[in-house]
Amino acid sequence: MNILKFITAGSVDDGKSTLIGRLLYDTNSILDDQLEAIQKANRKNDDGTVDLAILTDGLKAEREQGITIDVAYKYFQTEKRKFIIADAPGHIQYTRNMITGASNSDLIIILIDARKGVIEQTKRHSFIAKLLSLKKVLVCVNKMDMVDYDLAVYENIKTDYLKLAANLKLNNIDFLPVSALKGDNIVNPSERISWYDGPTLLEYLEQVEFEVDNTDTWRFPVQWVVRPQSDDLPDYRGYAGRVIGNGLKVGEEILVLPSGVKSTVKAIELDQKHLSHAEDGQSVIVHLTDDVDISRGDFIVSAVKPASAERTFEANVSWFENKPLDTNQVYLLQNQTKTTKIKIPEVHYKFDVNTQERIYDEEIRLNDIGRITIKAAEEIVFDLNKDFSQNARAIIIDPRNNLTVGALTIEELV
Repeated sequence: MNILKFITAGSVDDGKSTLIGRLLYDTNSILDDQLEAIQKANRKNDDGTVDLAILTDGLKAEREQGITIDVAYKYFQTEKRKFIIADAPGHIQYTRNMITGASNSDLIIILIDARKGVIEQTKRHSFIAKLLSLKKVLVCVNKMDMVDYDLAVYENIKTDYLKLAANLKLNNIDFLPVSALKGDNIVNPSERISWYDGPTLLEYLEQVEFEVDNTDTWRFPVQWVVRPQSDDLPDYRGYAGRVIGNGLKVGEEILVLPSGVKSTVKAIELDQKHLSHAEDGQSVIVHLTDDVDISRGDFIVSAVKPASAERTFEANVSWFENKPLDTNQVYLLQNQTKTTKIKIPEVHYKFDVNTQERIYDEEIRLNDIGRITIKAAEEIVFDLNKDFSQNARAIIIDPRNNLTVGALTIEELV
């Protein structure tokens, strides 16, 4: 049974938490003690029913204010699939939290209030979905009950969003009219939206499939060098890590980066069993035919389609810190298992999330998204976002307090 990881995003009060609560409630995925707790809670809807958003509002401040502040993760499954849901905050000041949740998701559900249509946060979250190369976007037009389930309202929002998507070059978009509060088209088909004949939200999530990316190449960031040096295994040398992409197999010629040394895969080990090949996401131990000098943070990659190893490159950055980006400061860049000292000598521009135009401002502040140049103390092993998005992302850390201050996607070489 495969796992679908998805995130909900939208503006404040668009109904993200209510939608997830309704999905869990109507699929009987709530534990008895959770159900009892929300029934005893003081938060009620206008019609006196239980506020299902309580299910994802785990922080005390969230329950008191009725808003989502941090990303809340929920898990459930049906007979067809397992799901990991990330409920992201809608406030602009918590955009960094939304990016964190989206970075590990395959699908983004963007909620739009039927009364408000496409607004600034819709544009911001869609822009982030494009930057992170999320595989699919589902636009849920929520609160259809507040507009009398009017088809014209839904079609107008659909038209407006498709214009935005065209500007962003955002592909693989689907639309779904729902009412999370009333349960329309969440788990059960809605008789009140008779003009819609597509799947419900649950049916969509169970059925949605993605094109498999990077089927012909792979990356293996080395996490640990395994050398027991025991009497039973005096010559054992393996490299432990998690496979990214597909194609890693025994007998394949490989390249070690950044050193550039070549070798061949001698064996692949998983739970003391030998495999002929390793799949995306598997944590394995790789053995090579040659004794190669490899350390944590090095990459074993396909010799046919290798990654880049550069000290200078450009990237799009999303800034998380209250203090602006400092072009004189030394930061740390963490890419997979490698941490390297960097400087950011140049800010090229920022993006206006409303118009997608470039703003030529040298200062990048909290929640800004911009284009920067990175100069690293050592070679960074990466792929371009358009070629292999799974290895085109990294985080920036401030070594003075060990806080993550930014996330980036690598776009092009310099």
